[in-house]
Amino acid sequence: MEQKKTRNTADFLVECLEEEGVHYIFGIPGEENLAVMDALEHSKIEFITVRHEQGAAFMADVYGRLTGKAGVCMATLGPGATNLITGVADADCDGAPLVAISGQVGTDKMHITAHQYLDLRAMFEPITRRAYTVVRPDTMAEITRLAFKYAEREKPGATFIDLPVNISKMPVADDEKPLQHKSILPETALESQIEAAASMISYAKNPVILAGSGVIRSKAAKQLTAFAEKLKLPVINTMMAKGAIPFDNKYSMWTVGIPMDDYQTKMLEKASLVIAVGYDIIEYAPAKWHLTNADIIHIDTMPADINKNYQPEVEVVGNIPNSLERIMAKAARLAEPKQFLDIRQKMVDEHESYAHDMAFPVKPQKALIDCRRVMGKDDIVISDVGANKVWIARHYNCYEPNTCLISNGFATMGIAVPGAISAKLVHPDKKVLAITGDAGFLMNVQEFETAYRLGTNFVILIFSDCSYGLIKWKQDMQYGHHQYVDFTNPDFVKLAESFHAIGYRITKTEDLLPTLKKAFQQNKPVIIDCPIDYDENMKLTEHLEELMKTL
Repeated sequence: MEQKKTRNTADFLVECLEEEGVHYIFGIPGEENLAVMDALEHSKIEFITVRHEQGAAFMADVYGRLTGKAGVCMATLGPGATNLITGVADADCDGAPLVAISGQVGTDKMHITAHQYLDLRAMFEPITRRAYTVVRPDTMAEITRLAFKYAEREKPGATFIDLPVNISKMPVADDEKPLQHKSILPETALESQIEAAASMISYAKNPVILAGSGVIRSKAAKQLTAFAEKLKLPVINTMMAKGAIPFDNKYSMWTVGIPMDDYQTKMLEKASLVIAVGYDIIEYAPAKWHLTNADIIHIDTMPADINKNYQPEVEVVGNIPNSLERIMAKAARLAEPKQFLDIRQKMVDEHESYAHDMAFPVKPQKALIDCRRVMGKDDIVISDVGANKVWIARHYNCYEPNTCLISNGFATMGIAVPGAISAKLVHPDKKVLAITGDAGFLMNVQEFETAYRLGTNFVILIFSDCSYGLIKWKQDMQYGHHQYVDFTNPDFVKLAESFHAIGYRITKTEDLLPTLKKAFQQNKPVIIDCPIDYDENMKLTEHLEELMKTL
């Protein structure tokens, strides 16, 4: 007769994760987390086996951004855990809720030199909101609830749980139960704060809204758009707040944050009042845009960070949608912001001038116009980090929140492929397009096998130039030449086929749009190798230098 298995800490952890509503765990099995893997066998939680722990962390990162619930990644001890670090740091800096779990040597070995032992709690503490080591089975419920609470609070971020192998196998008392998952809504702002903000906005000469990622997280996009329309306020969004207001709204002034001064920095320079809504200074440093004596209103769920270039006259701290609605009811403005609307028209004219440019290699502006044509309003673009990110920020325009994900807190290369897998798991009915450079693509290309195995049919568009394009661009700007940035590439079409995927190569610009359309009709992952004309990088730098003299 088969003996009934004794409930242990690993079983209890899985029960706690189920109580938290965890749907996926992204990770790699290892010797020190075998008890957890065994516990997951009969759980409703789906374990997604990946090919590198960094990919697991990025998948959890993007899952957290898209759902608002903590994505979970798991690794074994030592090198498995350290491979999580970059993705965990990315989530923490970018405000994505994530819980990382690792195995560990037994507590009986932590005081001596032991195979693969590192003090993981100490390593993860600087890059997470909280880091815990489980040393008693009866603390598992509290530690799990704490990890999710701090990961999902405002502002969200990463947390870490270290589970020693001997603790994972210890029995747990029958009366130990998971703690209930609870969400706490932000408090509402004080009426005095609302009135002060409304008064400043009503009388400001040239007010401008700077919308940050908090608008997306707090689901305040509709309220922000109504706020801008009623009070006739131009809205500039950060890279991580694309879609906070539809790009075709007359008050949308598009995205700030590329390395050069652009239309948006000139608008901020002209502003007498900057209304920062859901803005986080990690997204775009105040020293880069607060170059005058403009007053600042800070509207967010959290008080403003301390920064000598960001000292708000008024802080409206509380639920963002509620704050915007209350300020809107008390403020009044009649005049249209004509000088900003005139600048916006210049932006539109410049953007549309590339729509029929058939030069080859493909210009990045043209490539992104074609991408926009094939993607629906609620479809999702994942941007990798590199020169492609700058062009996406500037030329891929969004109608809705969370339809263009850009890592711009930690700004990590390699997020595109694992991020696209996660996005497709969350939204299987939407088109998912990952746009990456050839350098960023190869950093986590191994996850293409994961994509095929899971049946996630997304498209990867590679801006191919055989170099670290953004670094080359910055070298050219600072030193007038570049070095140590060039490399060769594999045959991306054959590479796709070796992963049981589909590969296409663009040989003329006219083919990009039909190839994108064809790619999204496939039932498996697709790689499109698109030679890109990064001579446009320095041309943009020179264009903007001249433009700033005329605006």
